[in-house]
Amino acid sequence: MSDLGIVCKHTNVSALNEETIEDLTELEDLEEVYLQLCNEQKQVQAYLQVLGDQQGTIENKMQLLQRMRPKLQLIEGDASQLGGMINFTCSLAENVSSKVRQLDLTKKRLYQAIQRADDILDLKFCTDGVQTALQSHDYEQAAAHIHRYLSLDQSVIELSRQGGESSSVETSLALLKEAEVQLKALVTKRLEEAVAADDLAQVERFFKILPLLGLHDKGLALFANYLSNQLASKAQDNLMLAITSDIGERRAPMIFVDTLTLLLEGIARVIETHQPIVETYYGPGRMHRLLSHLQAECDKQAQSVVDKFIQNRDYQIKFQVVQASMLKGVSTEKIVLRELDAVLSEVTLMNSRSELYLRFLRRRMLADFEVADATTADSVSQEHLQDVECLLKECELSRRMQELIGCYIPMEEYYMRETVNKAVTMDNWEVGQMTSSMVDDVFYIVKKCIGRALSSNSSDCACAMINLATNLLENDFREVLVSRLQVGYPSSTLADLQRGVSSAVILMQSSLQHGKIHTHIESQEQAKNAYLVTLNNVDVCSENISTLKKNLESDYSKLLNQGAGSEHAQAKIDSCLMDMVHTSSKFKDLLQEGLLELNNSAIKSQVKPWITNFLSFSHNIEEEEFGEYEANDPWVQQLIVQLEQLMAEFKDSLSLAIFDALTSLMMNFISMEMEKTVFKCTFSRLGGLQFDKELRSLVAYLSSVTSWTIRDKFSRLTQMATILNLEKVLEILDYWGPNSAPLTWRLTPAEVRQVLSLRVDFRSEDIKRLRL
Repeated sequence: MSDLGIVCKHTNVSALNEETIEDLTELEDLEEVYLQLCNEQKQVQAYLQVLGDQQGTIENKMQLLQRMRPKLQLIEGDASQLGGMINFTCSLAENVSSKVRQLDLTKKRLYQAIQRADDILDLKFCTDGVQTALQSHDYEQAAAHIHRYLSLDQSVIELSRQGGESSSVETSLALLKEAEVQLKALVTKRLEEAVAADDLAQVERFFKILPLLGLHDKGLALFANYLSNQLASKAQDNLMLAITSDIGERRAPMIFVDTLTLLLEGIARVIETHQPIVETYYGPGRMHRLLSHLQAECDKQAQSVVDKFIQNRDYQIKFQVVQASMLKGVSTEKIVLRELDAVLSEVTLMNSRSELYLRFLRRRMLADFEVADATTADSVSQEHLQDVECLLKECELSRRMQELIGCYIPMEEYYMRETVNKAVTMDNWEVGQMTSSMVDDVFYIVKKCIGRALSSNSSDCACAMINLATNLLENDFREVLVSRLQVGYPSSTLADLQRGVSSAVILMQSSLQHGKIHTHIESQEQAKNAYLVTLNNVDVCSENISTLKKNLESDYSKLLNQGAGSEHAQAKIDSCLMDMVHTSSKFKDLLQEGLLELNNSAIKSQVKPWITNFLSFSHNIEEEEFGEYEANDPWVQQLIVQLEQLMAEFKDSLSLAIFDALTSLMMNFISMEMEKTVFKCTFSRLGGLQFDKELRSLVAYLSSVTSWTIRDKFSRLTQMATILNLEKVLEILDYWGPNSAPLTWRLTPAEVRQVLSLRVDFRSEDIKRLRL
């Protein structure tokens, strides 16, 4: 609110109060009005005080305005003068702009007149030129005149027809239209004759003329017809050579791959040779039309090659045999795997060549459309992209390759299963080897089959084979290893007898399921070796699956860098490879189960009596017995010798990783059994010291036979030895402090009291009084 408003407000309020006072008769009302007037008076006085304080500032501002007055007068005069100049300039600009517009209109009409005159002259020049060129059979010059006539502005010609020169223009137009029709028919006929006569020079000559006459599609169709005839002739000759070739030649197993490759390379060479001519004379965006005609001939010739391949290789017959075998489980007919191997390799190479060719076509068409669509927002319009994909996916070549791959996948699965079964049947183990022969053989076969599918450049084919191979390893091959581990590890004569009975049952079930897997264990030693070799096989299988996954990732990345796949295909491959990780984990789980069985049957049964033998030697000893124990250790050295002899049996037969894992299981068992045994003993002060020495010797030995740290496994026993070495009960409080107890001690307070009670010289009353 302004200062003036504040003053008015106070004035109005006072006036209102004066009028109201006259009507008041009560003392209380008068006192209330009196107080209100006093408050208003204080507010007015305060406001006046503020204004009085600002007097100096206001006077300074007034003096400053007085000094600026002469300058403001000068500015006012300059502003008036500037306004006059602006008005004058505006008027002058309006006059000039109107004259400029008149000049522009005149110039435009002048250009139109010149263009009209030029077009009339061009029309007459074309009329005279085309007649002369036709008479001299100069078809290129005649086509140039017709092209020039077709390029004229029709609106200008129409104005000329309405003007004074209408008769001459009508005559010229009639002559040019007649010449256009005559020249189109003549050039088309000559091009058809050149195609029929296989005259390349004349074909190229008239092919270059047709776009000048506006016959782009006609020219491309006739030119493609000529090129197709050339390709068909060569393709038929190559196919005939393939059919009549000697089966003993080095390239005989791949003769149809070579034939299809020659066909596709020939088409690619034709495209590379003639694309510059098409782009130069027909303009960008026309290669799709030419390639559509060529692809029709390619489909026809490729179909002939595929049909002959199917016939000569008995492809459908082999596929039917495979189908019957997979449906019935056992087939009466057998396929020679070596022959099937060659056929499968031939199919993948044929598909690979086709994929390379189709990618070549895609690059050529997209590059041509990119130039044609350079003015659009997208590099290539969606309509043109659809045209490209439609041509590539719906062509007969693509369909026939999909049919071959559709039959290839179950045949490859059959080949993989049969060869894997054969590798398992022929499995053998040589002394000194960690694994048997079937592991390397099986993974060589699996890698070969997946690699062959990957070489087809088809992501769907590769994914299918990866899934089939993963399923084979996870179920069938893993089941073979499971059946061998279920036989068990013999540890005694009675156990060997029981193992022989269970082995016979398991092998009989395996024979019924697989029909080809036969294993015969003749002795206990052979049974032990077989079990340990199987453990090594399981471990190597898990590692091989992980390695195979990494190699496949690398191989497919190389194919992607070559343009052989898309992001969607990469996602499918990654999903399939993740299944291999799960399969590798299942082999690791199987290895752990086998190690637990080995630990239960071969280690626990022998180690437990050795640990229990600790009770045979008293640890409630005096100085004399302690000296005898120190001179001739009664228990731990014998235990170490026994453990060393036991583990020597496995050290040379198991891989380092499996041996360490087995040793770890043994250590867990030893530590648990030692705890149980110690709680059954009583100790003197020297007996506790003797136990500590024995424990240190045992831990030192076990640390030397494994690469893993074992201190943590024996930490509870170490703490028990510490407690048994105390001189007094209260010394435990030096170790069991409030800060260290939660972090370092593995024993509970109850267990600490229990260990203290093992000392014969500690009173139970002192132990109970401890606050832990």
